[in-house]
Amino acid sequence: MNFLSITINHKTAPIELREALHLSRNEIVDFIPVLKNELSEGVVISTCNRTEIFGLPKNDNFNSNSLVSSLLEFKPVKEIKPENFVKYFSCGAVKHLFSVSAGIDSLIIGDSQILGQVKEAYEISEDLNFTGTILSRLFDSAVKVGKRSISETGIGEGAVTVSYAAVQVVEKIFANLDKKSALIIGAGETAELAAVHLHDKGVEKITISNRTIERAEKLAEKIHGEIIPFQFLKEHLHNFDIIISATSSDNFILTKEDIIPAVKKRKGSPVVIMDIAVPRDVEPEVKKIDNVFYHDMDSLKIIVDQNLLKRRNEIPIVEKIIMEEMVSFFGWYNALEVVPTIKSLREFFDEIRSDELEKIRNKISDDDYAKIEDMTRRMIGRILHNPTVKLREVAESGANLQKLTSNTILLKELFALDKNRTNNNSQKESKDNH
Repeated sequence: MNFLSITINHKTAPIELREALHLSRNEIVDFIPVLKNELSEGVVISTCNRTEIFGLPKNDNFNSNSLVSSLLEFKPVKEIKPENFVKYFSCGAVKHLFSVSAGIDSLIIGDSQILGQVKEAYEISEDLNFTGTILSRLFDSAVKVGKRSISETGIGEGAVTVSYAAVQVVEKIFANLDKKSALIIGAGETAELAAVHLHDKGVEKITISNRTIERAEKLAEKIHGEIIPFQFLKEHLHNFDIIISATSSDNFILTKEDIIPAVKKRKGSPVVIMDIAVPRDVEPEVKKIDNVFYHDMDSLKIIVDQNLLKRRNEIPIVEKIIMEEMVSFFGWYNALEVVPTIKSLREFFDEIRSDELEKIRNKISDDDYAKIEDMTRRMIGRILHNPTVKLREVAESGANLQKLTSNTILLKELFALDKNRTNNNSQKESKDNH
């Protein structure tokens, strides 16, 4: 199969290079016309952790280095070197695509976002008429791999980021989050992830507090939350059931003395404090206060590491799914080779049948002719049934491609199918001209 892919990802290049080469949706749309000069069908996947090109070359002698050159000409990144790219061919390229869709090739094992990104990448190519029968079937299979991995394995289960681990711990403490209020201290990436996760879990009220008020406002707008100016933070602590802190401060933002009066104002209502900052934002002594549930990075990291181990243990099961879908896809692909032969064989016998029927057309009644026509059609069907089934079985098993090719060639030679098709086409054109 003349299918290939090139990739630059988290395994082959640092984040600075990956970010520099990242293609936005609009850039992919502009890049595809360039690729059409080299590929008959193709798909471009570009995320924060990878930029990849999959496709079927127009030329059998195509060199994948040409794709690398085209990509770097479209989006020049001087620091990138040839060793930052990995190239895959045929089965290897299909397996790589399926591994990406399943999330086992991701920076975070079991990342479920990549499946949606694979779908979107294919849709862009489809909209631009850059896909055909083969890539359509291939990406359908890739999506199936991703869905099966999610539904049949635990590859996506359990928190594998500290932000999500913190939210999952909060869920275990509070049975119902929709009536709870949360305070996020900080507005960086970690704080944003925590805020988004809380919002997705249905927390009713989320408030952001950050030294830079513009960043706090931006994050609050994203999650439809509110803000508290950083200088007034401690005055409002008692209003929150959940406090998650993730700043880059060198000193404690909240001390035991800050939390004690807040807890008293809550009159026995528990508060969860998640310190996911390095160094810590909250003085660890707060865990000694009654009705305070405190976790820091160390305790949350234990949860994350346990979940990552569980996901890694699921990889062999996912790889089995990938292999099953590869066998299915290549069975379909190999069957494509025999379809024209089967069609030619049926046409060959049907033409003989038609010729013989034509000879008796005026010698028998219409009723007898209809009976003979039906009988001969069923006869040809029975004669060709076993050869057709066996040829498809060999093709779809993919077990012996040499045997498949030999059988196909033998059939063509035995019945002179290629020659008959050429002669019949010539005769048809001659009749049409007259």
